[in-house]
Amino acid sequence: MPTPISLQLRIVDPDGPFAAIIDSYDEHLRNARHGSRRRYLASIVHFGQWLTGENLGASQVDEIEITRFLTEHLPICICPRPIPFRVIEVRAALNILLRLLRTQGVVGVPREDEIARELALFDCKMDQIWGLSRRTREHRCRIVGRFLRGQFGTKPIVLALISPSSVRHFVLGEPGRSANTIRSMGGAIQCWLRCRELRGDNATDLRRAIPRPAHWPQTTLPEALSEGELAKLFASFDLPCPSRRRGYAMARCLADLGLRCSEVVGLRLDDIDWQTGTVHIVAGKARRADVLPLPKATGEAIAEYLQYERPSTQCRSIFVRHVAPVGEPVGRRVVQRAMLAAYRRCGWDRTRVHILRHTLGSRLINAGTPMKQIADILRHRSITTSATYTRVDVAHLSAVALPWPGSAA
Repeated sequence: MPTPISLQLRIVDPDGPFAAIIDSYDEHLRNARHGSRRRYLASIVHFGQWLTGENLGASQVDEIEITRFLTEHLPICICPRPIPFRVIEVRAALNILLRLLRTQGVVGVPREDEIARELALFDCKMDQIWGLSRRTREHRCRIVGRFLRGQFGTKPIVLALISPSSVRHFVLGEPGRSANTIRSMGGAIQCWLRCRELRGDNATDLRRAIPRPAHWPQTTLPEALSEGELAKLFASFDLPCPSRRRGYAMARCLADLGLRCSEVVGLRLDDIDWQTGTVHIVAGKARRADVLPLPKATGEAIAEYLQYERPSTQCRSIFVRHVAPVGEPVGRRVVQRAMLAAYRRCGWDRTRVHILRHTLGSRLINAGTPMKQIADILRHRSITTSATYTRVDVAHLSAVALPWPGSAA
């Protein structure tokens, strides 16, 4: 019987540039309970061999060299096999390596550059003046950072050197960019330019150059699941699937409480009061914290996950990782992937997790819940936002409309 490929991976290189820290790296992986430990070790051995060929040492490792290795060497690599080739896996291994090198002082921590200082000021203004959530601020900083790096690199930022055409080209991007993406990119640049104006700059011409694609958000009702579809979604977690109890508890939080993905991953053990049957929702997108009733089915789903599936960990987050690093808090992507997998088990082609929040709003409207209570449950800043669920659905209305007297059959 042939030896498994994973056992043939080269995970030791006594003469390589990382020989002095290989034991520390391995210990870090073991403590984090990485299931791909051997493949991660093989990835840094391979990277070390490439560095040697480039006449570089461990002290010269940075994000640029890692990117060169991933984009220039890995696709055409002819090094002796077997070697890990999955870019996501190799990048993760090398990012851990870089953090370890910096922690041990082998590689210096990069100094704050001009763009980093600009983004820090931008983030501060978005927080203090406009009260934007952390997720929104991070998203806009990423967009503005890309724009500034393309314009100035490491040079000083001079607003007068930015042309309206460069703003327009950045926002529009390549042909075929969706209107939603254009609005997102333009909104981030618009916000940054407003921030610069508050600091005394004149950005009127640049703001006028930002494309504004047409947007009609009120033309249709928010998409929502029917009662039958919602029951089918919950039942899909009875089928064999990874982390079944965690996924079901997340689905219950999304559909029964109307939580956003960021609010689900933010739930902590201390947020649930089992005696009073309430759950404390930390300040999220709307920057407000609330206490909501915990439905029985939701509480039972969370309790079952905590008892029978959640790994033993000191972490106080309710939902934690089941793969390395085991026991750490999950991110929004874990919630999204769990719901997308459930959609596929149901045979749906849906992709949006937010549909479960819309489903709760529609269910409350159909049950005759007062608008103020709906706004409180969904934690909307304005009751106008909740009113979006009250618009007339013409397609459903026509299905129950009686024929006009005297009309043709």
